Amino acid sequence: MLGGNGFVGRAIVADALAQGAEVTSFSRGQSGSVPAGVTELIGDRSTGDYSALGSGEWDAVVDLSAFRTREVDQAMEVLGDRVGRYVFVSSHAVYERGLPPGTDETAPRREPMRDADELTNDTYGPCKVACEDDVVERYGARATLVRPGKVTGPGDSSGTVLYWIRRGARGGRVALPTKPEQPLQLIDSRDVGRLVMQLIADERDGAFNAVGPESTLAELIEVAAELAGTTVELVPVPADATRFPLVEPETEWNGRRRNPAKARAAGMPVTPLRQTVADILTWDETRGTPALTIGPTAEQENQLLAQR
Repeated sequence: MLGGNGFVGRAIVADALAQGAEVTSFSRGQSGSVPAGVTELIGDRSTGDYSALGSGEWDAVVDLSAFRTREVDQAMEVLGDRVGRYVFVSSHAVYERGLPPGTDETAPRREPMRDADELTNDTYGPCKVACEDDVVERYGARATLVRPGKVTGPGDSSGTVLYWIRRGARGGRVALPTKPEQPLQLIDSRDVGRLVMQLIADERDGAFNAVGPESTLAELIEVAAELAGTTVELVPVPADATRFPLVEPETEWNGRRRNPAKARAAGMPVTPLRQTVADILTWDETRGTPALTIGPTAEQENQLLAQR
């Protein structure tokens, strides 16, 4: 596991351990401790320090922390043929913008970009494209590409999904700076973990869209409210009022909807949205619901609502 201590990495590690796999985690060691039974190797991809990977053999490597070609190239140079399969966790952002809804893995990708001073909406996808190309060129049929959409689940502390879950659970009038039908395809991190491990077990090559079931932003809020025993009223507010997480321009909605049929056929489960939200609420309560650093505060939202 390259970068296995992060949110998605922990889900993959958990599934691997459940399957009886021997797991090695390579990271800077700054994102929390590794689970019991996992061998920890310390290095730093930002400085090219891969010395901890200088010996050893693995049936597969799962690369979660490469965003520029130098990072995958350095890892592949060090690991060489001491690994069987190279699973590169990419992104659905590799696809061209403006595609029709429901595109599959054969959809055209963006022009590759080998490096960028800063990873933004304009550079992240192209950088991932270039990384994909290098992995496939080096490992051929031993290369597997996983392209997740928006990943969430218990342990997701980013706040982008959690903001709306908490807001729904609190109930009352909810400021919504987009149409209620804005589409979402949230995938549970545990489904990503199961997919990755199944792809390794079956030695599958190629690309796979790891995206969740079709839903909407309104459904996310209302499911959270129902689980918390509250009710909500969705109140439209100006889209430019303040920065809300997950809200995207309507012109981009269709182009962000992907077809997960190939991944599901390969063994990716589909955790119902309701179950994912319930588990996030339980996890969030267990950790004491710390303050979020994303989305408007309650006071800011009340000011918006007072104008409606």
